[in-house]
Amino acid sequence: MSKINVLMVGTGEYTTGYVHGSAAKSDKGAGIVALTMFDLRRQGLVNRLLMAGTNGTKFPGIRAHLQSKIGDTYAGIATDFESFPSDDITDPLAYRTALDQLSPGDVVTVFTPDDTHAAITEAAIQHGCHVLVAKPIVKELGDHLRLTELASNNGSLVAMEVHKRWDPIYRDARDRIRKLGDFSLFHAYMSQPKSQLDTFRQWAGKSSDISYYLNAHHVDFHTWSVADRAFPVSVFATRATGVAHSKGVETEDTITLNVTWKNRETGNIGTAAYTSSWIAPRSDVHSQQRFFYMGHDGEVTVDQAHRGYSVATDDAGFASANPLFMKYEPDADGNFAGQSGYGYRSIEDFVLAAHAIRNDAAQPKHYRGKLATIDDTVLVTAILEGGRRSLDENRIVEFRYENEQIIGFN
Repeated sequence: MSKINVLMVGTGEYTTGYVHGSAAKSDKGAGIVALTMFDLRRQGLVNRLLMAGTNGTKFPGIRAHLQSKIGDTYAGIATDFESFPSDDITDPLAYRTALDQLSPGDVVTVFTPDDTHAAITEAAIQHGCHVLVAKPIVKELGDHLRLTELASNNGSLVAMEVHKRWDPIYRDARDRIRKLGDFSLFHAYMSQPKSQLDTFRQWAGKSSDISYYLNAHHVDFHTWSVADRAFPVSVFATRATGVAHSKGVETEDTITLNVTWKNRETGNIGTAAYTSSWIAPRSDVHSQQRFFYMGHDGEVTVDQAHRGYSVATDDAGFASANPLFMKYEPDADGNFAGQSGYGYRSIEDFVLAAHAIRNDAAQPKHYRGKLATIDDTVLVTAILEGGRRSLDENRIVEFRYENEQIIGFN
């Protein structure tokens, strides 16, 4: 099996855990993507690791941070990588230079502000690479449909990184939901603390909003659960404001997407409300995450943030821990032991899929329904964009279909 090279585009919290010159104060201080790729390289699944940002002067700090949080913490994990641009310049298009170092069949991860996803993903597809993109893949349905066709024509696997699909509780809930008859009601809530407004100050309200950033999780989970037998009809979005504005950030505090769904076989109507906020107070978890689902034959309730496991220390106080997402504590021998975490597995499974495709053991189409592929997630983009349109135009936005495929808005 030939090794795959990986380019990580984006150097922020989710990739490195490095924010504003120090470790993020969230639950991702050691990052997710880079740590996973370093460990996959240790296992021999990944060869060269490259990282592209916009400001090269950050890389010395990033290297020191990764060495401290990863290299000095776990036995046998090296944190070296090739960086673009060089340490003394700023170049928003450095990822293009980095792409020239890759070959068709290599992997690109995209964890950058939402409004940059389309251009970076398109460039990676045209280079023949497989692309794993932070949610949402893109902000606009037109871009999503265009990139879907481009990926198909180029033989590229493109997927959205939504680790909730690997959470054993969410996976089990999805399988149970599929047996509960017609869809009737879904209500989801997800929040992060006010500190995230500072973390994402540079793009919040400019390149994206809290609905794109957080509602994407539960919109994807819900569509993954019911889209084979129900479809969204319309969306009307509502908002709350004030806290972000007081911090000088021109964006909404809280957004709710109210979506009407229709069951295909019966024509019965269902309703969903996806709420996201980033003005929550500091609490025992970084992110509140819960949902309630009702079908005609039963209901499911999940509180993802609280699973009966809490930790209290003199330094950090009381917290509800979730090592099922990412286990940062090393094992008794000092090894990284987080390979079973759903944050890790969502990335690993994509790399394994890219390996299979490169070695002619699979094709991108084989991962529909297994990964959150660009084909499978078109309704997510449509609902998120429809919600933004609803806020901006103060109206109910209806979805337009052709041959049962979503093509636009009314």
